[in-house]
This record gives sequence, C-alpha cells and structure tokens, in this order.
Amino acid sequence: MRTTDAPQYDEPDNALVSRLLSRRRVLILSGAAGTVVLGGAGTAAGRNAANSSTLDSVKAAASASSTCMSLTTEQIEGPYYIDYELFRGNVVEDRTGIPLLLVLRAVDSTTCKPVRNSAVEIWHCDASGVYSGYTRNGNGGGGTAPGPMPSGPPPTDAPTPPPGGPGGAGGGHATPTDDLTWLRGIQMTDHEGFVVFRTVFPGWYAGRAVHIHTKVHTGGSRTSDGYTGGGTCHTGQFYFSEDSVKAAADSAPYSANTMTRTTLDQDFLYPGTGAQGGLLQLLYDTHHIERGVIGCITMAVDPDATNDGAGAPGGPDPVPTASPSPSVS
Repeated sequence: MRTTDAPQYDEPDNALVSRLLSRRRVLILSGAAGTVVLGGAGTAAGRNAANSSTLDSVKAAASASSTCMSLTTEQIEGPYYIDYELFRGNVVEDRTGIPLLLVLRAVDSTTCKPVRNSAVEIWHCDASGVYSGYTRNGNGGGGTAPGPMPSGPPPTDAPTPPPGGPGGAGGGHATPTDDLTWLRGIQMTDHEGFVVFRTVFPGWYAGRAVHIHTKVHTGGSRTSDGYTGGGTCHTGQFYFSEDSVKAAADSAPYSANTMTRTTLDQDFLYPGTGAQGGLLQLLYDTHHIERGVIGCITMAVDPDATNDGAGAPGGPDPVPTASPSPSVS
C-alpha cells in the first residue's frame, strides 16, 4: 500500500447519536452468533456523553458472545478503491447526510479472538451516489458532487486503468478524475478488535443497493509511511436494510437523488445471508432517522488469508453525465 500527500482532517464531535434513542428503549441485536439484548442505550444531555455511553453499549453487546462465527463473505473490491491510507476516524469532510456511526469489529474465525492491530479501511459514495476521486463520473443518473469541479491533474500515483477502458472489466479500477478524499479512511483495531468511523449514510447509484466497501489488512504495522507490510485478508461490503434506506430516501439530501434505486433483494452482489454477508445491524429512531444511525457488524476473518477483492468490478460503473475534459491547472 502506498502513502499520499492528501490533507488530513481533524475529527470534531459531529453529535452523531445525540437524541438518537429513547432512554427506555431496548434494542435487539441479532447476529450470526446469536441474539444479544442491548439495554441502556439512552439519550444523554451532552453530545460527548451520548456518544460515549451509546458506543460503549454497542461494543459491549458485540463483545458479549464468545461463539465462533462463520467466515464473513468475501466480495469484490469494485472499481473505485484508492489506497490513500488516510488514517482517521472522521471521514465526512464536507459531505452532508444522515450521520452514521460505524462500529466494526474483526475477529479470528478459528480462534474467535479479536484481531488486534489490524487495519480496517472503508470507502463509499455520498448521498448523491458519487465517490470521491471519481466526481466527474456522476452517479449514472446525472448526479454530480456539489461544489465546483476540482482543478489540477489526477493523483500521479493513481491506480492504472486496466485494458478495456474506464471501470475495467475483470476487476480493474476506474480512472480517477480528481484528488478528493471524502468518505475514505483507515484505522487500526484496538485490543478488542474494534474500529469506529464517523461518516454519513450512503446514497445510491445505478445498478447497486446502498453499500459500503471495506478491507481488513493484517500482518503489517502503521508507520510514518502509512501501513507497511502484511496483506489484505478480507475484502467485503456492508449493506443496509430496506426499511432504513426507504426512511433515508425521504429526507434531504437523499430525496434529491433521482436515480432509480436498486433494492437489497435486487442487488447482484449481496448474498442474502444476513450478517455473514455484510448486512449491518442498525440502531436509529424509526420516526426520525435524520437524527443519526449506528451501524455495527462483526467480521470473522482468516488473518493469514489473502483476499484482495480481485475480480469483476463491484457493479455497473456510473455513466458519465458528460465527456470528461482535461483539467486546467
């Protein structure tokens, strides 16, 4: 993996779970390891207290069972991965949308123990269905990233497009069109195997259900040059329940996305196996999803395996809304 000179961002408190849950509400987390009752995830007066108490409850529920899990399904990387190695917990930058607190845990599928000091990476599109690094491509339905188009050439160390053109048949990358970095990040797992990302609920684009991409890197270490050594033991995707996506679609800015949405059942990549296939457990106020969502999942991986996600691209490429023109520096 390589490093980049892309700017780093601070991690302000975005009040992701402020007033998210009723104080008396008891939430049921059902996963491959059994059913866990999560109580006490209540509202707190201060934003920091709300974030801390709710997060602690979610982690406690995820850690409660010692039952081993089947390997989490390996999936394809897709054409929009860029290994920027942006070590940060808050990946939002200037994107708008429903706050999402993503709580991820990596465990060894054989020993059932946490995979400590591994690097977990995520990337996904924004509310309009656009990926950073590919804003000139739109979302397949005329969507473009808000704000002026970036100037200057694409990153000099961008992935090389494969034969066959942008998007790349056979698992290649699309050609990056800019050096933007929002909704991309990587973190090292703690002693319990957890990482937590602050992001926004993703939107959708042509041909795919709402999803988030992930990679788990093991055997290396974080250095001043980024993540060094080791390999990728897991490449997967996280999915959202249809009820949550419908609720989000009715609120701004998602309501402005006019692309026909692919449902979870229609998605050609989601294996339909619940948490093992990447389906997130979601906590949110069903009457006010705009207040924020917590998504959590435990990934059971083989730390010694190599699963880099090579293969066919992750769904149809967004169709450019106009022919890209060379950037002017």
